[in-house]
Amino acid sequence: MQNYFYMSRSTNGWENLGTDEWILENLGEDELMLYCYINQNAVIIGRNQNPWKECNLLAMKEDDVQLVRRITGGGAVYHDSGNLNFSFIAGAGRYDVERQLNTILQAIRSLGIPCEFTGRNDLQADGRKFSGNAFCRRGNICQHHGTLLIRSDMGRLQHYLQVDPRKLQAKGVSSVHSRVCNLSEFRADLSIPMVLSALKQAFRKTYGDYVEWAPNSADQAAIRPYVEKHSSWDWRMGKTPHFDMELDTRFPWGDIQLLLSLDQGRVAKAEVYSDVLDPDLPGRLAALLEGCPFSAAAMADALGGQEAEQLRDIAAWLREERL
Repeated sequence: MQNYFYMSRSTNGWENLGTDEWILENLGEDELMLYCYINQNAVIIGRNQNPWKECNLLAMKEDDVQLVRRITGGGAVYHDSGNLNFSFIAGAGRYDVERQLNTILQAIRSLGIPCEFTGRNDLQADGRKFSGNAFCRRGNICQHHGTLLIRSDMGRLQHYLQVDPRKLQAKGVSSVHSRVCNLSEFRADLSIPMVLSALKQAFRKTYGDYVEWAPNSADQAAIRPYVEKHSSWDWRMGKTPHFDMELDTRFPWGDIQLLLSLDQGRVAKAEVYSDVLDPDLPGRLAALLEGCPFSAAAMADALGGQEAEQLRDIAAWLREERL
């Protein structure tokens, strides 16, 4: 068994997320890596989110802010040089989310900042979120990555993310700023090198000795197609969705937006966008809806018998819609 630590020298979101995916697909089953990186001026959206709905694309273009789509589920976040990102990647036999989260908590607490895990995927300090986490699996290799807000520009965060007001209302707050916090609020001299050092110490304490890894020339060549994928328009934006009907709502577990193309009274195509943590749910939902008669009852019936609780929730919501 081997442990690795890697801090990327790049601040390009496409390069860093492309490398993240390459490691996921190439790490050995008995290996574990803690990969850290900083993305300079980027909005990172979940795999199944609609960038036209989630982001202020005009402001991003004017300010040269990257749009980056990750391979995991969850919601949109803004990254700048005050945000340190981490990714635990390991074979299924060594992958342990609780142990990984405790490594992060141990590091932050060692800096004198009380913190805890709470909610569906958040780390909080004083009741406010400083880290969101998301998850993925490829074969027998698993990934858990997340953010650490250290000195991020909260004003820019609000400027580039078009947050659904229902999401704010559901969490009982009135703005993005009141939901999140920088760790520097709790320690004025806090810096990314300090957090990085604390992370490495906690990583060693939890997992034992590790090797400082960096991609060699062969690795860099192998990573390049992943970077090209992450920088491509097709991956980041896809085609502007064309649809005849839009339905959206907010559940305790996430947003759902349905874009339905209709043909002869049936759903010819369903496009689903969501910040749900299950990355496969939107695809399953779309497949179940396609071919259904366009009526609340028919679409609800197509989902109502499914095992997934989220699909049953959507069925109950559709049944109440006036279509």
